[in-house]
Amino acid sequence: MKRIKLRVQGLTNSQIQSGAYALILAEEDGLRRIPIIVGTAEAQSIAIALEQIIPPRPLTHDLFTVFSQAFNIELLKVFIYKFEDGVYYSELLFHNGDREVRLDSRTSDAIAIALRTGCAIYTTEEILQECGVVLEDSIFNEDKEEEEMDDFLEEPEPEELEPEDMENEEQLTKWLQLLPGDELQERLQEAISEENYEYAKIYRDEIQKRETERKEE
Repeated sequence: MKRIKLRVQGLTNSQIQSGAYALILAEEDGLRRIPIIVGTAEAQSIAIALEQIIPPRPLTHDLFTVFSQAFNIELLKVFIYKFEDGVYYSELLFHNGDREVRLDSRTSDAIAIALRTGCAIYTTEEILQECGVVLEDSIFNEDKEEEEMDDFLEEPEPEELEPEDMENEEQLTKWLQLLPGDELQERLQEAISEENYEYAKIYRDEIQKRETERKEE
């Protein structure tokens, strides 16, 4: 069975299921992408691993990783081996120095742990043929028609709003652009201290975007 190596490209809001997110796995040496629907908690755990945010207390996936490393159990790889009835099936391959052990896992959990250990992620050519799609490198489509939000932001002030008040991605982007840099930093630290990693990722992305733009000027 031919195995294809994957990398985690990112997360985006799910267009299919309200309140969920799409985890995008990309073919390492190709153009195909696999979108996997994950819940909010799983998305947050994956996001903080991608953004290298250190939580004040370990999350479940952090604890699992530290526990396995403490007992010299190495995660060799994650294998997404089956897609059936809309569900991806995965397994974790561990090695403790003497033998290898395979454990079934939800794909979202497997990816969250893989990101923390740096192990490789694989799937089959059959799954890529069945589920893979070709997407643009950008998670969000920047060519969408711009929507006016002057009235939306006229009252209340931008500083009084939260990401959840935004109706779509365009509104969220424009609102973030209106926030001062020190406001973003304060919101980032507050989100991390409250373990609200979804918001932390939003603020961190905007801060990094501004830093990149300043360097390019």
